[in-house]
Amino acid sequence: MNFFKKILFLIFFFTSTNQVLYADSPYFLDFKLILNESTAGKKAQTFLKNKLENGIKNIQNKQKTIQEEEKKIIQKKKIVSAEEYEKSVKELRNKVSSLQKERNQLLEAVSKQRQKARKILLDNLNPIIKNYMKEKNIRMVVDKKSLLLADEALDITQDIISLLNSKLKSINLK
Repeated sequence: MNFFKKILFLIFFFTSTNQVLYADSPYFLDFKLILNESTAGKKAQTFLKNKLENGIKNIQNKQKTIQEEEKKIIQKKKIVSAEEYEKSVKELRNKVSSLQKERNQLLEAVSKQRQKARKILLDNLNPIIKNYMKEKNIRMVVDKKSLLLADEALDITQDIISLLNSKLKSINLK
């Protein structure tokens, strides 16, 4: 009887460890690549990049105008009275301050829109990943940046990008 218990224990031990050894491997995906390479992600990035570039060009043009105005004020320093000179300098400082505020507002607006786009993408991405996991019987998905090494066969990034592209064509950021 004791021998029978030992054999039963060994059989149970080896079958339970085999199940652990053959457990599903965690799959991984690259969230950054998905956000940057999906159709909606690319369109959002292009929109935000153009908005930022146009805003910076506008600010640079205003900055050049202020610099030209500064040169004129400096040239007129000896011609105009001290009070007029101080008034002109004060107006110029106000314009510079206003320009800095405008620049900060532009950067803040683009940053908020970038966060909004990321949130929309992630909100659409989560159900896609959940459905993909159910269909493929995947128990765990990990972000690639959390991995040290992994087999490329476990990367599901391209599958998720194609599913996201079919569901979400663009993001309205206007």
